[in-house]
Amino acid sequence: MDHIFKSYDVRGLYPAEINEDIAYRVGRALVVYLKARSIAIATDNRSSSPKLLEALKRGVTEGGADVFSLGLLSTPMLYFASAKLGVDGAVMVTASHNPPQYNGFKICRKNAVPVGLSSGLADIRDIALAENFPTTTSVGQVEMREIKEGYCSYIASFADLGGKSFRVATDTAHAMGVLELPILRGVNGISLVRSIYDTLEPPGTCPHEANPVKTETLKELGDATRESKADIGIAYDGDADRVGFVDERGTPIPMDFVTALLAETLLSKNPSATVLYDLRSSRIVKERIESLGGIAHECMVGHANIKKQMVAEKAIFAGELTGHYYFSFAGYAAEMGTLPAILLMNLMAKTGKKLSELVAGVQKYHHSGEINLRVENIPALLEKVRQRYADGKLSELDGVKIVYPTWWFSLRASNTEPLVRLNLEANTAQLMEEKKKELLEILVS
Repeated sequence: MDHIFKSYDVRGLYPAEINEDIAYRVGRALVVYLKARSIAIATDNRSSSPKLLEALKRGVTEGGADVFSLGLLSTPMLYFASAKLGVDGAVMVTASHNPPQYNGFKICRKNAVPVGLSSGLADIRDIALAENFPTTTSVGQVEMREIKEGYCSYIASFADLGGKSFRVATDTAHAMGVLELPILRGVNGISLVRSIYDTLEPPGTCPHEANPVKTETLKELGDATRESKADIGIAYDGDADRVGFVDERGTPIPMDFVTALLAETLLSKNPSATVLYDLRSSRIVKERIESLGGIAHECMVGHANIKKQMVAEKAIFAGELTGHYYFSFAGYAAEMGTLPAILLMNLMAKTGKKLSELVAGVQKYHHSGEINLRVENIPALLEKVRQRYADGKLSELDGVKIVYPTWWFSLRASNTEPLVRLNLEANTAQLMEEKKKELLEILVS
C-alpha cells in the first residue's frame, strides 16, 4: 500500500487502497511521528469520508492524543484551524477534485506546515505500514470544535472596496467551496448574484469536474457570469484550496496572471516584500512584481515546496499555475480559498478598472499552456533536452528549464502522475507555435 503515499498527500481508491484499516494506522502513526498531544481533523463531503474519519479518530485517540473534530470544512479552513487551535497536527480527509471512488488525507503540522513525502510523510508511511506503534497507557478524548465563523470573519476582514459594489457569480461544483460562500455574502459591497451547484452533494453529481485548472470546466460559470452581468466569476475545486476566475465577459483568466494581479494589491501595502511564483509562470509575473518594487523569486511546483520556501524567505505571497494562492498574513503560509477573490475586487475598486482591463495589462507574451506527455524514460529524456538546448540558460530547480532571450520552456516530471509536463512561452505567437512543434517532435520521437 506504500503507493498511496504521494508526494504531497495520501490518496487512493476506496476501499481497495484507502480504507478504515489504513485510516486507523495513519492516525496511530501521526501521533508517534509528531509526538502529538492533539490533532485537528475535518472532512470533505465524500460518502466514504465519515467512515475514514471515525477510524482516523480512533487511531489518534488510541495513540494517546486528543482529537479536535471540526466536521465538514474546506481545506483552507483546516489550515486556519491548525494555527488557531494550537494543535500539533491536522488532517483533512479529502481527495480534492478526484472522482468519487477516491479519498485520502492531507496532513500538516502545527501552523499549517505541510507534511509531504520528503518532510515526514515517508516516516509516517513506514510507521503505519509496519504497525510500529508503542503501547499506550491512556486514551485521548474527542472534542467538537467550530472554526468556520472565525475563518470567514478573518477572510472578510481583508475587503477594502472603498464604497464600490461588485456583482459576483460562483461555481462550487457541489463541493466544499459551498462553505466559503458565506464570506462573499457577508461583505458589504459584494452581491452574490448567481451561484451554480451551490449545495453540498456527493462527488460525481456535478456535471463537470471540480477542477478550475481545466478551462472547459469554467464554461458554465462563464455563461452565468455574462448572463447575470457579474463583475467576476469564481470557481472552486473539490476541497476549495484552489480557485479559478473568469472576467465579466466570461473569459477564463490564466492563473499566473492572477498571481501578477494579486502581487500588485499586496505589494501596495507591503513594499519591497518577497513574492514567489512557480517556475511555469509567464515572465510577466516576475516583471510585474519587480516593477512594483517587490522581490520576485521562482519556486518549485507543489504546496509542500512552496510553503517551505515562503517561510525560509519570509515571502508574503506565492502563486502557482494550478490555482493555489498562498498567503502568510496569519503567521503561517497556506491557501486561503476566497481571499484571492476579495483581493482582486480590492484592486478593481482601487483602479476603477474592469477585470478584463486588468488582465489586458499583463497580456504581453504567448504561453502554450501545460502540455502533458507520457514518457517511459524520463531521466533520459531530460538529458536529451539538456544537450539539445545546451546554448540556453539552464535551471534545474524543478526538472529542466531552458531560457532564451525571446522564449523559454520548462519540462518536469509530474509528482502525482506518470507524466512529463511541458510549458513554453515566447514573445510572439508564431515563435511559440514554432518552438512548441520543435519540442514535441523531440519529446515524442
